[in-house]
Amino acid sequence: MPKHFLMCRPDFFGVEYAINPWMHPEAGADRDVAVRQWEGLKTAYEELGHRVSLIDPIDGLPDMVFAANGALVVDGRVYGARFAYPERGPEGPAYLRWFTERGYPAHEAQYVNEGEGDFLTMNEVILAGTGFRTDVAAHQEAQERLGRPVISLTLTDPRFYHLDTALCPLDGHNVAYYPEAFSPGSRTVLCRMFPDAVLATAEDAGVLGLNAVSDGVNVVVNAEASNLQLELKRRGYEVIPVDLSELRKAGGGPKCCTLEIRGEN
Repeated sequence: MPKHFLMCRPDFFGVEYAINPWMHPEAGADRDVAVRQWEGLKTAYEELGHRVSLIDPIDGLPDMVFAANGALVVDGRVYGARFAYPERGPEGPAYLRWFTERGYPAHEAQYVNEGEGDFLTMNEVILAGTGFRTDVAAHQEAQERLGRPVISLTLTDPRFYHLDTALCPLDGHNVAYYPEAFSPGSRTVLCRMFPDAVLATAEDAGVLGLNAVSDGVNVVVNAEASNLQLELKRRGYEVIPVDLSELRKAGGGPKCCTLEIRGEN
């Protein structure tokens, strides 16, 4: 089934501050390259038959390109983001406004959460990350707002500051993930829930290979994650490699750029 994605063109992208280990403002970033790479990602989605909607970028919000962080949308209902760092704070209201202006039932969050960065939706449950950005209280709030069971997972490696940097849903019932990014208890939970999961290597996790987008058949993944691509192909998935190396300078990959709008009537 075609999916509906919300994206934000990186017209104002830059590495202007450091709020995760990937960001080094002194090294800078090439905005023109970032735009070209982002356009390649958008084209990949459209060629797969998915629908892409756009939110207007806002000058002064260089990370707004990372649309996944803007909200969580399940069954046509929107749970808004409340960012941990003030540098990104205005993004939450901007994304919530986009949805409310289009008639989506939208809920403003009371607790800090960074949307699909830390909430990944499966068929029956929502996997939710905590440890660096999202308050664990937001997990309960999302469950109450959206009516889906939420499973809390604790991240322990600051390189993997959002759940979507360490885990990728491959379809509604299986995932790929990097075990070393999680606490021992969370690893046990993942092992029990997903005994047939794809386990990523340190090398592939280290190029944000798990910050990927799957429609259940095709997986759009960072081109450098070579071992992960081979294993996904072995499992029967079609792999679409993309180059988002410039956006990775801010800690983002394909999933970070992609907010899925689920459950529209």
